[in-house]
Amino acid sequence: MSYNNFLYLLSDALKNNHIELALASLKTFRPVDIADVLTQLSLDQSQLLLTHLPDRAYVFSYLAPNEQVKLAKAMPRNTLAEIIGEMSSDKRADVFKCLDEDQQNALLPALAQAEREDIRQLASYLEGTAGAIMSSEYATLKPNMQVNEAIKMLRLEAPDTEMIYFAYVLDEARKLLGVLSLKQLILAAEDQNINLLMETNVLTAYVDTDQDEVAKTIARYDLLALPIIDRKGMMVGIVTYDDAMDVASEEATEDFLKVGAVNASSKLSIKSAPILQLYQKRVFWLVFLVFGSLLSGIGIAHYEDVIAQNLVLVFFLPLLVGSGGNAGSQSSTLMVRALATGDVQFKDWFYLLGRESLVALCLGGTMAIAVSLLGFFRGDEMVALVLALSMMGIVLMGCLIGMSLPFILNKAGLDPASASAPLVTSICDATGVIVYLFIASMILF
Repeated sequence: MSYNNFLYLLSDALKNNHIELALASLKTFRPVDIADVLTQLSLDQSQLLLTHLPDRAYVFSYLAPNEQVKLAKAMPRNTLAEIIGEMSSDKRADVFKCLDEDQQNALLPALAQAEREDIRQLASYLEGTAGAIMSSEYATLKPNMQVNEAIKMLRLEAPDTEMIYFAYVLDEARKLLGVLSLKQLILAAEDQNINLLMETNVLTAYVDTDQDEVAKTIARYDLLALPIIDRKGMMVGIVTYDDAMDVASEEATEDFLKVGAVNASSKLSIKSAPILQLYQKRVFWLVFLVFGSLLSGIGIAHYEDVIAQNLVLVFFLPLLVGSGGNAGSQSSTLMVRALATGDVQFKDWFYLLGRESLVALCLGGTMAIAVSLLGFFRGDEMVALVLALSMMGIVLMGCLIGMSLPFILNKAGLDPASASAPLVTSICDATGVIVYLFIASMILF
């Protein structure tokens, strides 16, 4: 059966209120796939199906924020409260923050007090920090426990814990003393004290640490979860590897958008975003770069006499200028990625400047040979010389600008990804025009 036929039959079953038939048709689907199905149905049908799903909280957590908000508005308050109460603490807080103030105020009284306090706490942390992505559901043990007691405790905590593979040993003040794995507990003697088993040198992050740093720490040390503490040293949550993957995906999306000179938003959907939002995300850089391109016009105007007496130069102008922009974009992309992954730092700038200069000269020399042949056939040997020297200079300048701009932005405390391809290209275009026409004026006059 095709997917379209399946959707038609599912929609028809829901229209006729055949809930059991609809649920049976989704029995082999995973929660994330059911979430995709919900987006293909009408709002009423999605709400009806969601409320009857056995794993509705998981399905709801996989929906995009805008879809969650639409369903939250359509659901009765008590039903919404039940679904949100079944979600993990971090997902629950994410949904809560997406709701408007009236919806939040209506929802909170319908939740249990523990859930209300948990949502308020998690929602209070700034976006982009460890606190905003952490879960408050984690396994804890006391340092004076024996292994058999610890295993019994974990069995009790498991239903309400997001991850059971590691347990965190806390003192009475909730200070983190150590961590031990479920494997360690299973293999240890039952009467052994856990404070002799636990690892005391525990990697942690503060609750206000940037989420990108947290994701990098988890990736670097291959962690399943990273404990999060406040400035008093009290443990307040964990960030799991799947949350770190989401952060890495968001950061990569934002950097990708910035490279395209689009105001970054990891939640931007080209399919469903309003036209006005797409316009707002793109208009600033395009207008800014229009004025940046005027520098090329100023350079051409300054050398009008050179161009007037050597019209053949105009034929090669787009070729040379475009080559500089292309070379600069390549260098910028490589450097933005290297800075994002931590492969290079600001102190490496001068070392890399020398390496990039050598690479640029090799690239420019190769391209100079090709363009000089064109110049010889289109003009003469002097035009060929101008083109060869110009190509060398323009590619060199383009590579150095593309490599240096991310470093400069990073040093200024700005995102290196703002050194977007259009920005680098505009700067390289203006530089290329001046280099080309300056060399032509020196040789041909």
